[in-house]
Amino acid sequence: MAKPVVAIVGRPNVGKSTIFNRIVGERISIVEDIPGVTRDRIYSSGEWLTHDFNIIDTGGIEIGDEPFLEQIRQQAEIAIDEADVIIFLTNGREGVTGADEEVAKILYRSNKPVVLAVNKVDNPEMRDQIYDFYALGFGEPVPISGSHGLGLGDLLDEVAKHFPKREARDDDEDTIKFSLIGRPNVGKSSLVNAIVGEERVIVSDIAGTTRDAIDTEVTYNGQKYMIIDTAGMRKKGKVYETTEKYSVLRALRAIERSDVVLVVINAEEGIIEQDKHIAGYAHEAGRAVVIVVNKWDAIEKDEKTMKEFEQNIREHFQFLSYAPIVFLSAKTKKRIHTLMPMINLASENHSMRVQTNVLNDVIMDAVAMNPTPTDKGRRLKIFYTTQVAVKPPTFVVFVNEPELLHFSYERFLENRIRDAFGFEGTPIKLFARERK
Repeated sequence: MAKPVVAIVGRPNVGKSTIFNRIVGERISIVEDIPGVTRDRIYSSGEWLTHDFNIIDTGGIEIGDEPFLEQIRQQAEIAIDEADVIIFLTNGREGVTGADEEVAKILYRSNKPVVLAVNKVDNPEMRDQIYDFYALGFGEPVPISGSHGLGLGDLLDEVAKHFPKREARDDDEDTIKFSLIGRPNVGKSSLVNAIVGEERVIVSDIAGTTRDAIDTEVTYNGQKYMIIDTAGMRKKGKVYETTEKYSVLRALRAIERSDVVLVVINAEEGIIEQDKHIAGYAHEAGRAVVIVVNKWDAIEKDEKTMKEFEQNIREHFQFLSYAPIVFLSAKTKKRIHTLMPMINLASENHSMRVQTNVLNDVIMDAVAMNPTPTDKGRRLKIFYTTQVAVKPPTFVVFVNEPELLHFSYERFLENRIRDAFGFEGTPIKLFARERK
């Protein structure tokens, strides 16, 4: 089930970035007291009580001739379109302005639930000033103070009331769900078409849980798959075609619902920084990953080309050292047959479970090979290790003092586990716990 999406929308300089940072608990947005400083939507995750959600910080909406103001308005409209719930943020010190009324007109057209928040209400004496905001037509305003962190609980209570009901989905456990992510024009759509058009494939389209997405069910060599669309690929329109970053949130939604994520790279253009950012979302979400180098037919090659390209990928994607790499051409379908076996392998390893006794034999052998570290005369003692979860495989190492398990030794143990059991295509997680 994809997380609900909350968008913070309002004219410039009402405190959207401050509220965003308060909710996510980090200083992600740049906070500066200059109108229009936030020009790109910024995405993060938040939680309130039992609710997890994604949240979007938008640039201020302002109607004007300046190019960046038009861009901000477009970005906010995209965020509104993507959101399940909208926080309409206003400034209690300035009252209702003409720009607030223009924002309200855009929000009326969205037909989305809107929670009206009045920011910069820093003390109880100012609460009388919020009554003017009833005129905007969005019900009772919620007074808050971003700078002091006041009223955010009341605000999130109201927001959570509008979250979509969680619907259990009857996915076959034997079905491998995978999505394709990557920056625009790497050939994701062509690759989907190539997979679907392959011989021995049975295809049926079903409505997905992600808004505007069509999930495609495919059967290949007896194995069922579900290709999760990133929802934005089919949407047309000037705003969507000219704004690349809109696809980030939809990629996040697809990742959340996937077992395996295909990170698609354009062989002609090589690797750029945005590829690493996009791949990072899949890694952080703990999904299995396959790196797909598309448009391989367009490259002049010799016997060293593939090896050199692979080394380049490994250098840039060090955090995906476990991910297999597939070179193919969606256009010509050359090497397309190598993709599905890699998806199968990554999915199988993502859900692999290791017996505790075998796991501990591997850990003890590793300790014998490379003794545990010491710190100020204290030596790390590993008592035993057990696997506590799959998707991704997660291990708890019971020790005398968890702080003694340094990152370098943790990486050493992870490498020994990979050497023994494979786990190609999937991240694995290790946690140290004190044995009581």
